[in-house]
Amino acid sequence: MTSAATSAPGATEDPGRRLSSEERRAQIILAALTVFGSRGYEGATTDQVARAAGVSQPYVVRLFGTKENLFLATIEFALSQSLSALRTALAASDEGGENPMGKRVGEAYVDLIEIPGLHQTLAHAFLLGGHPAIGPAARRAYLAMWRFVRDEMGLPPDSAREFVAQGMLISTMIGVRIVDDYGSDPEVAELFQACFPNKLGHVLDVLPRGERGL
Repeated sequence: MTSAATSAPGATEDPGRRLSSEERRAQIILAALTVFGSRGYEGATTDQVARAAGVSQPYVVRLFGTKENLFLATIEFALSQSLSALRTALAASDEGGENPMGKRVGEAYVDLIEIPGLHQTLAHAFLLGGHPAIGPAARRAYLAMWRFVRDEMGLPPDSAREFVAQGMLISTMIGVRIVDDYGSDPEVAELFQACFPNKLGHVLDVLPRGERGL
């Protein structure tokens, strides 16, 4: 499967070419994912996003207006990237029955950790249900994931609930950075081995921990 990070708009560029405004916008959103994912909506600033993107803070404001608008755009981008990766996995071959649908889609969801801050930003959004603008956007994102599992994967309600619950468990583990305790707490090791049986090494390599975060 193609890396989610390398397939994101604006993730790669020719250093000798001037970026278009849309490419610069995508670059800022990728930086915003990292900042919002690490600091949350309340803790992040447009200045921090600008510095992470390598642009000026007034430029961020000119493109997005407010931090709220930037966060809403970041939620939309995170959802779009998530659904694109899951649909690609859903459409892939099952390789003679050895790579069934649930496994393909589940591993694609885990692979989204390659886009820094994506899981964490969505988790932050889901906690802001009472916000007048962010709450509705977060609910739309959550329901879009549910509709994907129900309508596109075709899972019945009970199976869809279990599938989504597993995804939320993984996102929660990423959000609370329980990986920081991997190697020192045997229960954390057991949890990781249960959730990432086929991708444990990759997950441990990619997830930010301790000083590696913002």
